[in-house]
Amino acid sequence: MGLYLCVFADDVEIEGVEVGNYADFDVLRSTVKQLLEGGIAGAGYPILMLHHDSDGDWNPAECKTLKAELESISESFRCLPATEFRAGWQQQVAKALGLKPRCLFDSFIDVDGEPLLERLQTLCDVAVESNQPILFQ
Repeated sequence: MGLYLCVFADDVEIEGVEVGNYADFDVLRSTVKQLLEGGIAGAGYPILMLHHDSDGDWNPAECKTLKAELESISESFRCLPATEFRAGWQQQVAKALGLKPRCLFDSFIDVDGEPLLERLQTLCDVAVESNQPILFQ
């Protein structure tokens, strides 16, 4: 089962990010926890880390804070060495698009091969601008 994060306005989807499966999102959060939070989930990035990964939403106010968290994570990940793409769809997409991660930031992609952290920041912008939540689907 995949994790899809999206923003709707007037019952019309205005932006969405297909993250991959829940395990992929967990790998991102586990990496943040281990490398940036000293092993304590939510110590530095509570909006990203403490939200249940399969239900609910991030409201527009939370999205402002979430974007700042994602920007900080992105900055840190750009200074850390890359890891290989996960076996399965990530390796297939990366091979098809010729992607080779240069740093940890590049090691996390959405199902279209776009940088996941960047896509999530854009989703936060859309949520704030439209005053709509990011929905977990």
